[in-house]
Amino acid sequence: MIPAVVYAIPAFVLLVVVEALSYRFLPDDDERGYELRDTVTSMSMGAGSQVVAVPWKVVTILLYAGVFAVVPWHLSPSSAWTWVLLFFGDDLAYYAFHRAHHRVRVLWASHVVHHSSVRFNLSTALRQSWTPMTGLPFWLPLALLGVPPWMILLQQAFSLVYQFFLHTERVDRLWRPVEWFFNTPSHHRVHHGSNNVYLDRNYGGILIVWDRLLGTFEPEGVRVVYGLTKNIDTYNPVRVAFHEFAAAWRDVRAARRWRDRAGYLFGPPGWAPRADA
Repeated sequence: MIPAVVYAIPAFVLLVVVEALSYRFLPDDDERGYELRDTVTSMSMGAGSQVVAVPWKVVTILLYAGVFAVVPWHLSPSSAWTWVLLFFGDDLAYYAFHRAHHRVRVLWASHVVHHSSVRFNLSTALRQSWTPMTGLPFWLPLALLGVPPWMILLQQAFSLVYQFFLHTERVDRLWRPVEWFFNTPSHHRVHHGSNNVYLDRNYGGILIVWDRLLGTFEPEGVRVVYGLTKNIDTYNPVRVAFHEFAAAWRDVRAARRWRDRAGYLFGPPGWAPRADA
């Protein structure tokens, strides 16, 4: 089973080249642009994520199909309302997935890969996790609603393709109604910021309305500083993929109490026991 997004990879690579050349011929001192080692790392992470995704997609499809088979209602792919439900349901599922992966450390250990670059360009979109299994539960409710599994996977692919184009500094703010309803490069630059004001903001996939409704929206203001609050300073794909899992394991091994071990795994990133505990 080949993930649908794989078919867009040639276009992704071509657009990365085009954007990189744009910095060569139209440089901008206010934008970080590209750095070869960083770009190679991002593309290596993307290639590795697709290799891992192949067997995992099989597991995902089997689980979705099993759930879909046991529910007594099935929504018709020929109905426009099924696609409308799927669009909003998928985007809300992505918001929940994304927010959880910033607020639970064991999930963050997977997602941190995507935030590990100190640059922000189209190649950053390809810097993906090698542990995709952490996202499975968030889309199961769509199968429970009777949405056919192939439709869920297709909409996920559409969302990922859309989000590829958010990873750029070459696009400024868009028309105000677009900025209000949809996730845009400006909103997503905020999400990748390590500035205190930008941490844990703008989780949306295609839409930004969930962030506005649930209090996690932040407009782009001060210059964005990309990367992590503590950058890992490595271009080694294996270290990029697993450094936070290793750090969490070290904290768990050093903890003396089970509740502290649980806190290091299921608390937010940066959680530590109180000094007086």
